[in-house]
Amino acid sequence: LMNAAVAQGVEPAQIARHCDSVSLCFSKGLGAPSGAVLAGCREFVSEAWRVRKLLGGGMRQVGVLAAAALLGLQHAEVTLRRDHDNARRFAEGTSGPLSIHGLDSPLWSINLAAVETNIVMVDVQGAWPSPTELCNRLRAVSEEEVAETGQAVSVLLLPWSARTVRAVWHRNISARDTELARRKLEFVARKCQE
Repeated sequence: LMNAAVAQGVEPAQIARHCDSVSLCFSKGLGAPSGAVLAGCREFVSEAWRVRKLLGGGMRQVGVLAAAALLGLQHAEVTLRRDHDNARRFAEGTSGPLSIHGLDSPLWSINLAAVETNIVMVDVQGAWPSPTELCNRLRAVSEEEVAETGQAVSVLLLPWSARTVRAVWHRNISARDTELARRKLEFVARKCQE
């Protein structure tokens, strides 16, 4: 909800008004250690409250978590906009002859029009590497990588489907981290093409 609101430049309430119920997680992009809120009609929330109690859910002294959630909400627009910008920079890959979008690689492609928030979907093309193999190569650090690039970088992406890898940005991934991830993808591309 918050990523969509920031990407569209609207208040979250403008999106949520079309819903019967809304759940908002305060961890992930908002950066709280845990917590979520559920909103809906009185009957819906009462039933959710009852089921939560029935299943043993409940915490005492959650003020510290609430404070972190409040801080995350207060800074959501700036934080999430930064995440969106980093995702866009990664997808565009504007430097070097092997930039990600302009790579003209037989290995993968990125639909820049689909990069609207903090998520980048990389479409893996051809039979090799598979999304799992690509993710394994991005995660691994080899002596060859350190010798060639002078850095040891491990990038964690998720094989999303049979032909897609998902990359997601959050508040702990900086512009520098994004650049290192882009360079690592370029390194892996070179090695796969060799």
